[in-house]
Amino acid sequence: MRKINCSISTLHGTQFLGLVLLLLFVSSCSLTRFVPPNDKLYTGSKVKIEDKEYPVKNKKELQNELESVLRPRPNSSFLGIRYRLMLYNMIDTVTKKKGIKNYIKNRLGEPPVLMSKFSVSSNKNLITNRLDNQGYFKSTCSADTISSDRKVRYIFRPVPGPQYKIRKVEYQVDSSILGKDIVKNLPRTILREGNSYDLDIIKAERVRIDNNLKEHGYYYFSPDRLFIYADSTVGKYQVDLYLQVKDNTPLKEKQKYFIENIYVVPNYDIAQDSIYIKPGDKYKDFYVIDKEKRFKPQVFERTMFFHQGDYYNRTDHNLSLNRLINLGEFRFVKNRFYDIEGDSNGMEVMYFLTPLPKKSINAQITLKQNDADFTGSDFSVGWLNRNTFRGAEMLRINAYVGADIQRGGDSLNNRNYYKFGAEANLSIPKFILPFQIQSTSAFVPRTIFTLGYDYLKRSKSYVLNSFRGSAGYVWKENVRKEHDLRPITINYVHPSNVTSEYQEIALSDRTLLKAIEQQFTFGPSYRFTYSTTSQTERLNTFYYRGGLDMSGNIVGLITGANIRAGKESKIFNAAFSQFIKVENDFRYFRRLGRNYSWANRFIAGYGYAYGNSVNLPFVKQFFVGGTNSVRAFRARSIGPGSYYAPNDPRTTGGFTADQSGDIKLEANTELRAKLYKFIYGAVFVDAGQIWLLNQNIDPAAYKEGAVISKDFLKDIAAGTGIGVRLDVNFFVLRLDVATPLYKPWLSESNRWSIKDFNIGNKSWRQENIVWNLAIGYPF
Repeated sequence: MRKINCSISTLHGTQFLGLVLLLLFVSSCSLTRFVPPNDKLYTGSKVKIEDKEYPVKNKKELQNELESVLRPRPNSSFLGIRYRLMLYNMIDTVTKKKGIKNYIKNRLGEPPVLMSKFSVSSNKNLITNRLDNQGYFKSTCSADTISSDRKVRYIFRPVPGPQYKIRKVEYQVDSSILGKDIVKNLPRTILREGNSYDLDIIKAERVRIDNNLKEHGYYYFSPDRLFIYADSTVGKYQVDLYLQVKDNTPLKEKQKYFIENIYVVPNYDIAQDSIYIKPGDKYKDFYVIDKEKRFKPQVFERTMFFHQGDYYNRTDHNLSLNRLINLGEFRFVKNRFYDIEGDSNGMEVMYFLTPLPKKSINAQITLKQNDADFTGSDFSVGWLNRNTFRGAEMLRINAYVGADIQRGGDSLNNRNYYKFGAEANLSIPKFILPFQIQSTSAFVPRTIFTLGYDYLKRSKSYVLNSFRGSAGYVWKENVRKEHDLRPITINYVHPSNVTSEYQEIALSDRTLLKAIEQQFTFGPSYRFTYSTTSQTERLNTFYYRGGLDMSGNIVGLITGANIRAGKESKIFNAAFSQFIKVENDFRYFRRLGRNYSWANRFIAGYGYAYGNSVNLPFVKQFFVGGTNSVRAFRARSIGPGSYYAPNDPRTTGGFTADQSGDIKLEANTELRAKLYKFIYGAVFVDAGQIWLLNQNIDPAAYKEGAVISKDFLKDIAAGTGIGVRLDVNFFVLRLDVATPLYKPWLSESNRWSIKDFNIGNKSWRQENIVWNLAIGYPF
């Protein structure tokens, strides 16, 4: 993005910092401005467990858990600053229900949390109750008050009693079928002898038993019908647990039910919620009620996990629903189970499916501006045809046209971009293979065919024609694991109309020649994704995406291609690329509290070109720098290695050369905080670099310091910054401001640029302050 000058130009860095600290001090002094005279501002509580008599395991974790139950919570803070309370105190009074003052005070701001609203005795009870639930019976708790400057905070000192252990677990059930099915699953119980008593685990055991029964036909059973009695009088600090089925459990909940009939209604009108006349057309062991014959019955065969005669099974129930939803053909999917009259334990299941419109069209206009003074727009239109061949296939055709106009300089030096292109994508909800694969996943596997063409013209420079195609498979094992295998991928880039002016300028920076290389890649590709980020209740979540690309390897071996020895092989009169490329993107997220999270990313990529190639083709090489990379540097401007092109900032005659490499390392860490509802803040540090594996065989394209060496760590660029984000779930607008910390192309004694930090200097700001405006989070 563009570098934007900071507006503070009259203060030196130290003066500016002093002013900020003064403002924070004055603001902090006014935090009690609206606290009543006989009250105080509640600033928070700490829990310190006194466990000298009965030591507590995982003491820190237990203290954090006890602190989390205390109510009310103190005013929100970020880096120790109670920003919402400060905003509330900025406005004296608000007389109108609308307006900017009301919005700042009552929406962005937050009234002070008062001592009078905090009950010490109630919170002591909350602490001892939580300790009792974890087996620390007979616990006590005291509290200390720390007061100063009309502020108050508390320190709670719980004294846990001895933690009781489970001596034995006994299932007291009868010899009925239900009782036998409960006992049959006893080896998988989570109530283990010798473990600590924990009420949450006892509740989870009831749910576990209910889940197991749901897998064996007990459709109507409820976990509330299970009763677990604890006897704490059996021995010193021990407890016996007895599980029973309540005597008043209805007979219906004790019975196992089986599936007698299955009906699918693929044209259900949700406005007419009525039962359809049965039976419809039978296909294998289910009925399809589809008078319009809109869908082939084989579509539902691949989604139905229930079969006639099967006992009800919750897993099959959910898998069938998930597969129907993941077909992408239906707006609403629901099912109902009905008891069959005269049959004590038979059921019918009906699936009601409301289809989406068969055809749809969408259009989008995008306005953009980048840091090379290009302003442009793209217009795209897409057409979607669902259920193309009555087998739930999806055919997508997208087309676009756009232009990027360079605003700076005179018309002779401007190099404008004009582009258009189209892509057709056919997705078929099954594996198309010469042999059959049975998938038991909740997600429908897909076979995907893609064809595309792109045209790019840079005025007074060159034209690029790009043809691409692929065929392969996408499938998910479960909600966490996804595979994307494309046995066939082809990409052919053909340059034309290269002007003599561009060729002449490229002689002074051979990096510009990469843009007009003829590129021909073909071969398989594979992507694997593992993610737990959808499990928002977890303390730690992970994301991993790994990829493997190969091109021309078999053909290269057959033809004996060796470009370094002067033997270049061609197919259809075009030299092909020969390489293996591996990419790894690992991310780790940790919740630090109610409003804080810590996000991290590490990227490692390696490409090995051989035989018919010296380096990876330009479209497959790695880049570093930009709004989603190392944000303190311009997009694709870092590296390779310690190399730095002449004529700062890597521009020659109006052209900007993107720097690329065969090897990439990048790391990012970011502390994120929720400031107010949909407003988030961040503090981040980024570092990264690319390298070449081999120097170009053209001596004129030699790049000093570009090849990776044993001292590669000295080449890694780094930067830091802060950001603010507007996150409204479906849309995220992000503004980050960053500055370099380490510039690897400078002499070793001058690489740490942070020592020259001088925000009061205009020229320093122009060179070192980089603003990034983007859509979405960086990772």
